[in-house]
Amino acid sequence: MELHFECTDLSIWKEAISSYKSRIESLDKQNLVSLDEFYRNELPPRLHQRNPNAFITTSELSRLMKWKLTRGKWRPRLLDFVSSLDDSLVKSASQKAFQSLPDISKAVSELTVLKGVGPATASAVLAAYAPETAPFMSDEAMEAALGNSKDYSLKQYLLFVDKIQSKSKELSSKGDSFTPSDVERALWSSAVGIKLQSSHAVLDNKMKGSNKRKRRH
Repeated sequence: MELHFECTDLSIWKEAISSYKSRIESLDKQNLVSLDEFYRNELPPRLHQRNPNAFITTSELSRLMKWKLTRGKWRPRLLDFVSSLDDSLVKSASQKAFQSLPDISKAVSELTVLKGVGPATASAVLAAYAPETAPFMSDEAMEAALGNSKDYSLKQYLLFVDKIQSKSKELSSKGDSFTPSDVERALWSSAVGIKLQSSHAVLDNKMKGSNKRKRRH
């Protein structure tokens, strides 16, 4: 079922988020399942263990970038830039970013001084540390919330955050806690589900067409 951003039915949102893991698996991309496990379940507690001066390391940022590019569009140059960043620089920039929260604009600006880190990658770092504040700027969620996923500027991200945070509050008011990161994940899951359905339909039609041709010969 397609999830529209305007939808207020909590059960539809919960259904979308509960199918997230199977959507990740069905994309059948190399290492995506383990990268997603790292990003969602290993990295957040690791960052919080470093409180009150939490930071991310270059190797963690590199794995996060791999996750982002594998779940979305693969752009190897970004990975090269990030993987070669000086560890002390990454530590210092991310420390300042995490301490800037909940000021998302300042937090993103602290991270984007790093080569290869734009607002979208910065949003992934912030979402790992503070999912209750910052959603990841995925194309699918941007398309659903703003109708456009091609502008990766800070200004666009702040508009996106505003819409996602409002939706998060609206859904949470119905009883269950639904973070901005949950909203993003549900929108991504729904969009990917629809893409997979349509590609299966195309494949089925091709198979039917080739079977018909075989019967004619």
